Amino acid sequence: MDPAVALVFCLSCLLLLSLWSQSSGRGRLPSGPTPLPIIGNILQLDVKDISKSLTNFSQVYGPVFTVYFGPKPIVVLHGYEAVKEALIDHGEEFSGRGSFPVSEKVNKGLGILFSNGKRWKEIRRFSLMTLRNFGMGKRSIEDHIQDEARCLVKELRKTNASPCDPTFILGCAPCNVICSVVFHKRFDYKDQKFLNLMEQFNENLRLLSSPWIQVCNNFPALIDYLPGSHNKVLKNFTYVKSYVLERIKEHQESLDVNNSRDFIDCFLIKMEQEKHNQQSEFTIENLIATVTDVFGAGTETTSTTLRFGLLLLLKYPEVTAKVQEEIECVVGRNQSPCMQDRSHMPYTDAVVHEIQRYIDLIPTNLPHAVTCDVKNRNYLIPKVYLFCYFQGTTIITSLTSVLHNDKEFPNPEMFDPGHFLDKSGNFKKSDYFMTFSTGKRMCVGDGLAHMELFLLLTTILQNFNLKSQVDPKDIDITPTANAFGRVPPLYQLCSIPV
Repeated sequence: MDPAVALVFCLSCLLLLSLWSQSSGRGRLPSGPTPLPIIGNILQLDVKDISKSLTNFSQVYGPVFTVYFGPKPIVVLHGYEAVKEALIDHGEEFSGRGSFPVSEKVNKGLGILFSNGKRWKEIRRFSLMTLRNFGMGKRSIEDHIQDEARCLVKELRKTNASPCDPTFILGCAPCNVICSVVFHKRFDYKDQKFLNLMEQFNENLRLLSSPWIQVCNNFPALIDYLPGSHNKVLKNFTYVKSYVLERIKEHQESLDVNNSRDFIDCFLIKMEQEKHNQQSEFTIENLIATVTDVFGAGTETTSTTLRFGLLLLLKYPEVTAKVQEEIECVVGRNQSPCMQDRSHMPYTDAVVHEIQRYIDLIPTNLPHAVTCDVKNRNYLIPKVYLFCYFQGTTIITSLTSVLHNDKEFPNPEMFDPGHFLDKSGNFKKSDYFMTFSTGKRMCVGDGLAHMELFLLLTTILQNFNLKSQVDPKDIDITPTANAFGRVPPLYQLCSIPV
């Protein structure tokens, strides 16, 4: 057969398969915008701001609808009720991890973020238990955070109130907190290897939020055959994993099974205990992937939130002044803020929550997948879609639609700490506060992140007045990337000692 004829024949078959799959499958899935063959709804999506596109679709198709990212159907859950119903009320059925091809290329289904089934359950259970044993949510980890907060203050003082880009300084503190748990060590803020690691994390969040990566995730074949920024993402991940492997080898040489120093030791001990179990999930490969997940997620989410938070405080100096007034009243100048202070600082607590709500760090969450055929609102969401061509129907949960709900948070596009205060000025909890997802796939470091944000922000404002070279009304707080994650613009900060 002539090669040109063969090519046309194959493309025609693909086109027919796409058309047939869409027509036969859509009767079981929620309705949504009509897809084109092969490319799906990609031309109707703004790859620079997927979340905004999904919000627009929801206004036409309701809170549960289907879009096609390329030939692949994605069920979107939009709004608090739809997200809660899936992730909380039916958490087990929606606890799978959906497809995220660029990251899958790195982790290959290992670790905690992108694993599934028995592997995910065992690694998550082990990780939660181990992190709690090393103080997550307890006073011991609070002491670590307070120590890092003091180191952060020292570094900021070294700037002599001169304008500086705070990206790396703000990243060092949360990174060192997670390093103390995972590696049993901390880095000096000028350590070049330390700075290199944080640069990989920062760059990857930025690249993963770029339009090109959204295209690659929709058409995974591009990852293997075309040049582009996805190769830089993979290279950065390889760098971090090689560093993690070095630390693991050091731990293997000095391991004392009766005295575990950190997360890596605990995992190595578990590996030894299960060395005769051929089905064990506790392998070197899984250790590398899990530590990389915990290390990266525990660093980048908190540091980016801190960076965005200080930018908002520069933009709204009246908010900053009220926080500093509360710190002066409750904590004073001669002792470090602690978690016990939070209950007496409702305005500060509200500001920390509002920063997280407003920036909406991961707007469409990490993708979920159903673990079995699920009936949802008179729809059938199948675990296997068309002869295993697509397995585990992918679910996108719009966290933006929850965090920016205009009934729960009036004027949600405004930065307003009053969203978390009642009429008496007391802190007001909200079920809509899902910054790190919710349900069975909720971030294992959720409690640690909230503790870090409160302690680090209050310590900074206890010791410094913040000043920008730009008039507050002219400060641009528009994210430079707005897809997988929201990345704040670069800015200069003057930290003036109080």
